[in-house]
Amino acid sequence: MLTIKDLLEIKSIEGIKIVAVESGLNNEIAIVNIIENPDSFDWWTSNELLLSTGYIFKDNQDLQNRIIQELAEINCAGLCIKMKRYFNEIPQNMIDAANKYGLPLLELPFGYTLSNLISIINEKATARYDALNRSSLDVHNALFRIALEGGGLNRISAELAETINNPVVIVDHDWNLLHYTDWQGNEVPLTACLQLVHNRPVFPKEFTDTVPQNISEIKKSIKRIYHYGNGQKLKCRIMPVAVANQLYGYIVVLQTVRELAELDYIALEHSSSILALERIKAREIEEVKLKIRHDFFDDLLTGKINSPHTLRTLCDLHGLEAHYAYYCMVANIDRAELEKYEDMIEMKVELEQISKKCVELIYSLSEQADGKVTSFYRNNRIIILVGKQENKASVAINDVKSFASELQELLSRKIPGTSFLIGIGRQYKTIDLLHKSFSEAHEAIRLMQRFNDQYVVSHFEDYSVYHFLDSNIKAPELESYFNSTLGPIYDHDHAYGTSFMITLENYFAYNRNVSEAAKAMFIHRNTFIYRIDKIKEILNTDLKNSEELLQIQLALKIYRLLHKN
Repeated sequence: MLTIKDLLEIKSIEGIKIVAVESGLNNEIAIVNIIENPDSFDWWTSNELLLSTGYIFKDNQDLQNRIIQELAEINCAGLCIKMKRYFNEIPQNMIDAANKYGLPLLELPFGYTLSNLISIINEKATARYDALNRSSLDVHNALFRIALEGGGLNRISAELAETINNPVVIVDHDWNLLHYTDWQGNEVPLTACLQLVHNRPVFPKEFTDTVPQNISEIKKSIKRIYHYGNGQKLKCRIMPVAVANQLYGYIVVLQTVRELAELDYIALEHSSSILALERIKAREIEEVKLKIRHDFFDDLLTGKINSPHTLRTLCDLHGLEAHYAYYCMVANIDRAELEKYEDMIEMKVELEQISKKCVELIYSLSEQADGKVTSFYRNNRIIILVGKQENKASVAINDVKSFASELQELLSRKIPGTSFLIGIGRQYKTIDLLHKSFSEAHEAIRLMQRFNDQYVVSHFEDYSVYHFLDSNIKAPELESYFNSTLGPIYDHDHAYGTSFMITLENYFAYNRNVSEAAKAMFIHRNTFIYRIDKIKEILNTDLKNSEELLQIQLALKIYRLLHKN
């Protein structure tokens, strides 16, 4: 096992000497590397001997001190600087920093090249590599056996914590907790410094934002400092769990018991590979379960399940109460950025991530719904089923709309750059009629989109007249009815630039309350009365006959359906 002391005694590199921290003579050298990149802090590991000409830090005292501190914190074997090219002697501030942090600092005579030194050290260290490889293979076999036996995240996490003698936290790609294992000798229990709730974020955003988003930028485990409590700090090692450029999560090791050694880093890399396989297997199983669940809901919401016994059995299997009365809400996702994707797969993945986030938010608000909530997604639409005991009173429309409005506001706030329309179907007493509520919710969305209203939440009954007219009467017949009823008003507006159609709409919208309608149009009450009088004159009516009023209101609905406004 090659140490700093062994290095100084190698006769083929005479003249190399230690200038700081002689107490580090027993530091083991696992590998030799050249440091000529100031952005390489994340890629150094324990027991590395770093070589440098000093070029990258020759004129930067802060960088000189930072390099010493970073190397010491990850237990590098030492830093060796070649003399005469950029330094006649090692700066005193680097020597002071090395003594402060305990990092051996060496001088390499000018006559030796860095590559020559690497060759000599590698030759001496070959025997040690063989022993390290055997230990590495033992670690890999232990972890691989756990995977073959179906041990899952809990056993892999426990094995890793046992190997490196430090607590381990495993999170998914969104930093939500999957599993954790504390270590018996840990003086800072994980429960005292982390939020350990399954499927919830463990670390604050200011910590996770420091980790590169592009997985290709993380070559090895990277070091980060986690701040908690009243200015307390913990050193962490973060290892991505990934295959190619597909990220499945992270392993976070909190170095609260001891610093990591070389074999610990190897164990971390092996654990990452095994966990990636576990996550791939878990995802495939989950996708199969999800497909079966989606197939059931597709059949339920299209009315294809005819057998009451089959329906009850499937409801029990998928968490629905067959004896509940349900109504259906549908949230439509509209995100302009999705249209920029040229790759359909990337677009689908992005939409799926948004949909999953929506379902999580819906469940977080589910306590405010008057009934049991079940939610899932299909393409760009989120389906929300709300059910309650069939012997309880039906949910009031205003209560349903209130919940939907809160939900729409929450989704818009938490998922910026995305707009949401929520349609609500009617409540039905038996679950076999749920497909009607689903169809009505879709129809409410379709009519909101067709009219381009300012509304973002609508119940089917808000548009029931429009639905009846649009579904049962052909466009030419609608056009003919409109022309015979309000055609003269429409023609007058186009001929003279008046606003009688809008005036008439507001007249009925405010229940023929002249004052309220005038206020809504921002005009004087007398102006509004004058317009109504002109409308009466053109239509030759006093707007009092109930039959005529019904005909005019139907014509106003057709007016919107025909997009004449």
